[in-house]
Amino acid sequence: MSSVAVLTPESFAEHRSGLKDQGMSGCVPEDEAYIPTYLEAFPPLPDKGTPGEKTGEPPSAWGGKIRPIKASVITQVFHVPLEERRYKDNSQFGEGEEAKVCLDIMQRTGAHIELSLAKDQGLSIMVTGKLDSVMKARKEIVARLQTQASATVAIPKEHHRFVIGKNGEKLQELELKTATKIAIPRPDDPSANIRITGTKEGIEKARHEILLISAEQDKRAVERLPLEKAFHPFIAGAHNRLVQELSQETGARISIPPPSLPKDEIVITGEKEAVALALSRIRAIYEDKKRKTTTISVEVKKSQHKYIIGPKGNTLQEILEATGVSVEMPPLDSASETIILRGEPDKLGPALTQVYAKAKSVMVVEVTAPAWLHRFIIGKKGQNIGRITQQLPRVHIEFTDGEERISLEGPTEEVEQAQAQIQEIIKDLLVRMDYTEVFIDQRFHRHLIGKNGVNINRIKEQYKVSVRIPQDSERSGLVRIEGDPKGVQMARRELIEMVQRMENERTKDMIVDQKYHRTIIGQKGEKIKEVRDKFPEVIINFPDPSQKSDIVQLRGPKNEVEKCAKFLQKIIADLPEYHKFLIGRGGVNIRRVRDKTGARIIFPSADDAEQELITIVGKEEAVRHAQKELECLLKNLVNVSTVVRIE
Repeated sequence: MSSVAVLTPESFAEHRSGLKDQGMSGCVPEDEAYIPTYLEAFPPLPDKGTPGEKTGEPPSAWGGKIRPIKASVITQVFHVPLEERRYKDNSQFGEGEEAKVCLDIMQRTGAHIELSLAKDQGLSIMVTGKLDSVMKARKEIVARLQTQASATVAIPKEHHRFVIGKNGEKLQELELKTATKIAIPRPDDPSANIRITGTKEGIEKARHEILLISAEQDKRAVERLPLEKAFHPFIAGAHNRLVQELSQETGARISIPPPSLPKDEIVITGEKEAVALALSRIRAIYEDKKRKTTTISVEVKKSQHKYIIGPKGNTLQEILEATGVSVEMPPLDSASETIILRGEPDKLGPALTQVYAKAKSVMVVEVTAPAWLHRFIIGKKGQNIGRITQQLPRVHIEFTDGEERISLEGPTEEVEQAQAQIQEIIKDLLVRMDYTEVFIDQRFHRHLIGKNGVNINRIKEQYKVSVRIPQDSERSGLVRIEGDPKGVQMARRELIEMVQRMENERTKDMIVDQKYHRTIIGQKGEKIKEVRDKFPEVIINFPDPSQKSDIVQLRGPKNEVEKCAKFLQKIIADLPEYHKFLIGRGGVNIRRVRDKTGARIIFPSADDAEQELITIVGKEEAVRHAQKELECLLKNLVNVSTVVRIE
């Protein structure tokens, strides 16, 4: 059965390296696994003809080295930043909406998905399976777990069909490759704008690919300029303003690969003169920056990198715009903490100052608190933490289950305020709260809880404590009690006493002919109440009459159960004797009652199934009188059950 594996960052990295060791292709989103075309995998045999004659493939297609086909199972790893996560409730990581979505996607695509929650609260997602399954799963994950944006790209209307491809295959391939949704206007729609929906990274990739397809179809000049990717930011300019100005000034279309796409090639299309002019300008910028710029490397904690990058990379663009320095960041899923600054020497200092300022603009601190105290710090329905987050909304507070730490992240000043408030709450709780743990065998847990929780709820309410009894699936006997110190100790004492009573408890089944049950119970339960009052610690259970069972169950302390059983056995043994007592020697008693009341009294035969019943027949007043007389005779024995017949 499919399942979502939720990993720690450490086990995630270990598992990913293991996959690579096994021959699977691990890659981040921008490193698409190579897919051989049919012709590359199975090149056609050369036609019989003149050697060197041009055909669909070179004559040496089979004679040369054939490009090996990659493994049929691949792995892709990509990162979803915190600000782009659709579901951000970390309290149920691995059990909430993200896990449900991944299970659904696995069932629909056949790919295997593993989630890892990074320290920056972003998601690392690893998708494994056959290429087609991985691509489909990745597209669905991006659409359903990552917030979406949209953008348009305009290309000549006549080029739209080349983006679509035969039977829509090119469009489908492009959507899968970039994990985006691409909407192309209908042929009868005059608009030339193609709308792309997806993540910012996916949109950039799709836009670049669409422009390249259009450039291929453009009958005008096309130039492909390979330039080191490190210098692309200087050609694009901050927020892509410089490349837009170049396009407007020269009339050429300039396509620079997005930062996430590891390509050096810049493509320029347009009229021959426009392309030449743009090419000249770009080369001039490149040569100038190549000559004037230098680099410095600095180490910054990985947890601070996202603050230097900023939402959608805006902070990097701001530094480039203000200082003319390009800041190169290592991939988010890389362990590297090295940041490279590239620019003119006199500008590197101000840029470095901005980098450090951005890194320190947000701080992460950890507050130590006993794990058992966390829920009290949070408060009922989150009241305590709610007050802090309402007052300081930019502070993110995270409680790590089972660990004695609380993480706070946000603007430095606000984090310091939140830290002080939480530490004050902890100090107060440690003074007036306590906890204890007691081992209680699992077989007693359900008895401690009681029917519908009646026992445990009473203890919680009476002592103002919280009692956690582990579920059966946990296979643990550790019961935890938390709350007011005095209440904790009293609740602990009562639970132990309950267990001791249960350990000394015994259940005894007595075989009692069902026809005697009513007599032992008595009218309105009066007789059995006397027995229960005599043995208050013993629970006496009679079977339902419809069960036709002879088993009467006694449960309670061993000694009391034995005493109660002997007492009931004596009552049962005496039951048949009351007929003889009523009749009296030579029938003297029964004759006296008959003469006195005028009623006729009928005793059952020995083999009668209802032999404890005595029937009184006569007029109503006579019957009532006779019944009272008989009850007087048995005053110190058991109650007599009678059937009354009025003539």
